[in-house]
Amino acid sequence: MTNPKKTHDEHQEVDKIKPEPEMDQQEQETKAGDIPAESTLKNEKPEPEESPDTKYLRLMADFQNYKRRSEKERTEIHAFANEKLVTQLLDVLDNFERALQQDQGSDEQFRNGMALIIDQFKTVLTKAGVAEIPATEAEFDPNFHHAIMMENAQSVKSGHVSMVLQKGYTMNGKVIRPSIVKVAE
Repeated sequence: MTNPKKTHDEHQEVDKIKPEPEMDQQEQETKAGDIPAESTLKNEKPEPEESPDTKYLRLMADFQNYKRRSEKERTEIHAFANEKLVTQLLDVLDNFERALQQDQGSDEQFRNGMALIIDQFKTVLTKAGVAEIPATEAEFDPNFHHAIMMENAQSVKSGHVSMVLQKGYTMNGKVIRPSIVKVAE
C-alpha cells in the first residue's frame, strides 16, 4: 500500500522542480551576478565638466597662442621673402666692385659715379637686413666661409682666411651666401 504522507512529499518535490517563469535579460543578468549596464554608469563617478568660465579661459589662451604663432610666422616670412632677389642682386654688386678695381685710366668721373652707385646699392641692401660677412684674416668658420683652397701665407696665421675670392653675406642673421676664401695652412 502506499503511504499517503509519502505521496504528499513527492508532490512537494515536484513543486520545487517546476520551471521558473521566463525572465527578461536584465533580470537574468542580475540573477547571474552581473550588474546591469545602467547601474554600472550610476556607480561610476563621471568626470566633472569644466565650468563655462574655465572653458572660456582655455579658449582665450589657445587663441592668444595661435595669434602669437601666426605673427611669428608672418614676421619670418617677411624677413626672408626677398632672399632670392637679394642673392641675385649680390652678383650685380660683385660686378660693380670688379669694374671699379679695373684701371680706367683718366676717366675719374666714371669711377666716382660707379662708387656712388655702389654706396647707394649697399645702403639699400643694409636697410633690407643684408650684412657682409667679415672674412679677411678672420679665423676660418665653415658656417660662414667656403674654402676652395689652402695656401702657404706667411703674413696670416694658420687656419685663418688669407684671401677672399667672393664676399659672403647674411640677411637678418641667416647666411644667404658664404664667403669663398683661401685659407692659410
